[in-house]
Amino acid sequence: MRICIVYDCLYPHTVGGAERWYRELAQRLAEDGHEVTYVTMRQWQRGERAQIDPRVRVVTAAPRMALYTREGRRRILPPLVFGLGVLAHLLRARRSYEVVHTCSFPYFPLLAAAAVRPLGRYGLVVDWFEVWSRSYWRDYLGGLQGWIGALVQRLCVRVPQRAFCFSELHLRRLEEEGLVGPRAVLRGLSVGSQAHSAIAAEQLVVFAGRLIPEKRTLLGVAAVALATPRVPGLRAVFYGDGPEREALQRAIVEHGLSETVQAPGFAESELLEQDMRRALCVLLPSRREGYGLVVVEASAHATPAVVVAGEDNAAVELVEDGVNGVIAVDDAPETVAQAIVRVHELGMALRESTAQWYAQHAQELSLESSLAAVLASYRGGGAQPQGTGALGKPNARA
Repeated sequence: MRICIVYDCLYPHTVGGAERWYRELAQRLAEDGHEVTYVTMRQWQRGERAQIDPRVRVVTAAPRMALYTREGRRRILPPLVFGLGVLAHLLRARRSYEVVHTCSFPYFPLLAAAAVRPLGRYGLVVDWFEVWSRSYWRDYLGGLQGWIGALVQRLCVRVPQRAFCFSELHLRRLEEEGLVGPRAVLRGLSVGSQAHSAIAAEQLVVFAGRLIPEKRTLLGVAAVALATPRVPGLRAVFYGDGPEREALQRAIVEHGLSETVQAPGFAESELLEQDMRRALCVLLPSRREGYGLVVVEASAHATPAVVVAGEDNAAVELVEDGVNGVIAVDDAPETVAQAIVRVHELGMALRESTAQWYAQHAQELSLESSLAAVLASYRGGGAQPQGTGALGKPNARA
């Protein structure tokens, strides 16, 4: 098949769950003999080549631009420029593609693909990692801009499409926004995560992610500070980089944790896996998550996760409280600290049940399961894509 993947970022030039998903999708499709084009923004220096399988044709539809503000929020201009670039590319391509597969966010490339589809006559597949609530739009952009953002999101939902989500939370929101047509929940984003048996943990808390306000690393530091007196020898490491790195380092000093908590920036994957394997728990205090891949990766190492319940946090769908982690019921530092302490108290029994949980769900959590569902949707044209809802349960909407 002739497939066009559209996303403004490309792993490893930028790092994130969506980037990894689209890179793997493109490479696996190319390996299977499909003709794959990846349309993106240029994130590498002029004269360099994109780091991806040479069988994947990379098209740059926009110049290199900073995607985020200093506060870690998406800038508006780059998506507009990229959307226009995608529009121009698809107009030139006309009927070169049988399928255009894009991420819902940023929205303008999706609108461009929808506008050209009558000419291109391709199937349109859209991944919805997140569907933001109106209250979140208001908090993120303010009154007027938030209202405009919510309106554009709704316009994108109403575009005829085959939709994939990665959580039940965001599938429900899609339906509430008026989605009509085939949709399914994909559970598998894990690449090559082999199941490990449980080993005794060190008193180490691990965070891994972009240092942006939504990840709430400062809450994580406060929780570690409160848990330290109750967990002798407790240490923590916060891997990642971003606009909140300086604030994170200040919080470590202010809480008197300079000797036991580190914020070294991004880590090589081997080091991260080693620390995750021996960690007491992986801490994900995020306010907003579309999936929560780090929970799956931790579970593969028999390491439980601590997540925080919230209306925009889909990562809680990947945690069975007391089985493969602990869910903090609110975002008070004391509540999150108590969740860390509870992991410590449950000890080896929780690690063993985490290993069992992953072994039971490994297939549906694998990237291969999602790729199979996506490829089936390509081949099926207007047919309903296959997927799963809650872990292990068929999705009746698929």
